[in-house]
Amino acid sequence: MNENLFASFITPTIMGVPIVMFIIMLPSTLFPSSSRLICNRLISLQRWLVHLVLKQLMTMHNIKGRTWSLMLISLILFIGSTNLLGLLPHSFTPTTQLSMNLGMAIPLWTATVIMGFRHKTKMSLAHFLPQGTPILLIPMLVIIETISLFIQPMALAVRLTANITAGHLLMHLIGGATMALTYISPAMSSVTFIILILLTVLEFAVALIQAYVFTLLVSLYLHDNT
Repeated sequence: MNENLFASFITPTIMGVPIVMFIIMLPSTLFPSSSRLICNRLISLQRWLVHLVLKQLMTMHNIKGRTWSLMLISLILFIGSTNLLGLLPHSFTPTTQLSMNLGMAIPLWTATVIMGFRHKTKMSLAHFLPQGTPILLIPMLVIIETISLFIQPMALAVRLTANITAGHLLMHLIGGATMALTYISPAMSSVTFIILILLTVLEFAVALIQAYVFTLLVSLYLHDNT
């Protein structure tokens, strides 16, 4: 069990060729579009959920911020569907890779910061030095605020990676314990199996919540810079 603990986090390959790009493109096939005037129930439910989430994200934004609506809704759908697909047996979750999450967080954060310096230069620079700061503390506060600004994309990526990875590891450990206890103590095995089911339900919720939190934080960064 310990030897294969991190096997699910290894990038899958076919004949030595990584297939992670095909896995990343897979969620896009789960959201079909229809050109018909009257859609079926699945597409109607999909559109209602997209409209609900988009309304929640765009409430606080001005006109400039709302131009990011397609980007934000695509981001939350991609992360949420990728996390859910990663809960299937013998599957791979790209969001457990810190490199991929940094690849999403850094460009989005950089774009929001550039927009802030372009459209709200004075306010963006004012964040580095709060009003009423004593003269002796000015150099230290500027350094602290600069570090806190540059650590934002790291926090985005690490939060998503840690939560998804921890859940997968816990499910793997409890599943291994359930199998080991099957022949030793069937009663204890039943208890751990119930815990595993409850944990799986919790992981479904965590998969969606982490997608929403990641997108919401990007939306807040955008709101602060537009």
